Amino acid sequence: MHVIATAGHVDHGKSTLIRKLTGMEPDRWAEERRRGLTIDLGFAWTRLPDGCTAAFVDVPGHERFVPNMLAGIGPVPAVLFVVAADEGWMPQSGEHLDALNALGVRHGLLVVTRCDLAAPCAAAEQARDRLRATTLADIPTVHVSGRTGAGLGELRHLIDELIHRLPAADRDADVRLWVDRAFTIRGAGTVVTGTLPAGTLRKDARLQLHPAGVDVKIRDLQALGSSEHQVGAVARVAVNLRGVDLDQVRRGDALLTPDRWLTTDVLDVRIRHATSPTSVGTGATPRLPRDLVLHIGAAAVGVRVRPLGHDTARLALRTALPLRIGDRALLRDPGSRRICGGLVVLDVRPPQLTRRGAARARAAELDTLDGRPDGAAELRRRGLIRADDLRAMGATPPGPGRWLLDEAHRDELGTRLDELLAQHHKTNPLEAGMPAEAARRALALPDPALLPPIAEAAGVSLSDGRLHKGPTPLPERVRRAVETIRRALIDHPYQAPTADELAELAIGDKELAAAAHAGALLRLAPGLVLLPDAEQAAVPRLAQLPEPFTLSQARQALDTSRRVAVPLLELLARRGRTQRLADGTHRVVSPPPAPGNTGSDSTPRR
Repeated sequence: MHVIATAGHVDHGKSTLIRKLTGMEPDRWAEERRRGLTIDLGFAWTRLPDGCTAAFVDVPGHERFVPNMLAGIGPVPAVLFVVAADEGWMPQSGEHLDALNALGVRHGLLVVTRCDLAAPCAAAEQARDRLRATTLADIPTVHVSGRTGAGLGELRHLIDELIHRLPAADRDADVRLWVDRAFTIRGAGTVVTGTLPAGTLRKDARLQLHPAGVDVKIRDLQALGSSEHQVGAVARVAVNLRGVDLDQVRRGDALLTPDRWLTTDVLDVRIRHATSPTSVGTGATPRLPRDLVLHIGAAAVGVRVRPLGHDTARLALRTALPLRIGDRALLRDPGSRRICGGLVVLDVRPPQLTRRGAARARAAELDTLDGRPDGAAELRRRGLIRADDLRAMGATPPGPGRWLLDEAHRDELGTRLDELLAQHHKTNPLEAGMPAEAARRALALPDPALLPPIAEAAGVSLSDGRLHKGPTPLPERVRRAVETIRRALIDHPYQAPTADELAELAIGDKELAAAAHAGALLRLAPGLVLLPDAEQAAVPRLAQLPEPFTLSQARQALDTSRRVAVPLLELLARRGRTQRLADGTHRVVSPPPAPGNTGSDSTPRR
């Protein structure tokens, strides 16, 4: 299926043309048929000579129903632009053209109708002149008469050619279906309709309804009046929903692939100002009103405009919308009922503008953006971003992983980490490094998993939940006390200093722990230290004892007290150097080889 919208002034024959092409009545409401004009959106379809199906969205032409018209043409990739031969270009012709030009619609046909009432050449030339400076410049022209049927065969042929020129839709894309109608069917429940521009809908699939935030399930799916198991873009669809009441849905809502879209109420955009005679302002950069309405898909949302650069602005939306980089929309002034211009979305997660000069700097940055999603460029600008958020913006993540960290930003964070460690050591000289969680909070990292790569790149070690860079220097007072302890242990390595001796040196357990972390001492327990190699040196002495040996024998072999022997044997057992047996005795698990023995022929004692 291929979807085409109509456009043009009221009573120029749009609905008549659709009836002639399809044999269907696009004006669904009795009021429309009674008054002879289209008020809301109409839908009809026909099969073309080569077997393709063309579905038409018939939009109202009267100026009072322009919002309805915009809801119809918003998601549609092509247009039949209708101008009556006997009236020529009219005010609503210009407004419809402004809208199509603002949305960037490039594919279509110029259809000059009512050629039985007047020669079409003048109206056709006038219309082509108006189209010349727009995205619809040089579209093919066809002359028809809805009353006599003249030219309808050629029109069908040109529609067929138009369809084959349309770019292929991405049927694997995330779904965003803008709702243009919502109603109930007895026995079925809530039904919504819309034009599916990308993606695929499947029966029983789950979607999310925005802005209600309701999870819904597709109960039934119809296209061209028939139930379907699945429908791929581009298509007109009717979706029967389970899990939502009619009062929760309205025109402009959206059905979304769950967890794949970001909603935003602040965005930065590039604006292409309307320049036709029916548009607001004159010149290349007319001044925009402060309060406008943004139209995208079938949605219409009030916005506050803050100009930034000569063609860029920040929009504050009164209602958040699911948008992506590269989305096209238009701005309309509800007071004057005129199209102010089209826009392309540049950023759906823009930075705050709180500092002096921030707006000017942001305008310069926006000048470098073209509205095409670029994952690598977005990562460079943001420094750190979740991969899922990047996808939801419409960009492809430039690498694997849940979080993406730009190398330059990583290096900046590494420099800040160095500064944090230095400040922490200055404030807490005896602590064995900075707690990793404190560093994470100081760096404002959203995930603890981000800290290790930053630390590694900065040459910072992370162990036991603390960060440190090289050995932590001890304060001079502590260093002198430690040197005194080390000298006293040289001749009697297992006679640890007593509490009184430590008190005389004015050194407590906090200082001893810092010395142990610096590798100057071995800390067996609070207030109990030996030389750093005491653990390794104890094993050869114990290996000389008959096995199994007792605590008393170990104490005598090491020339130490029970206060030292007990925690030392516990440490040796934890390290796998000795083993405590069931009867409380000990044995060496793997003694070092005897002097002169390389160890290749030795057999460990068991």
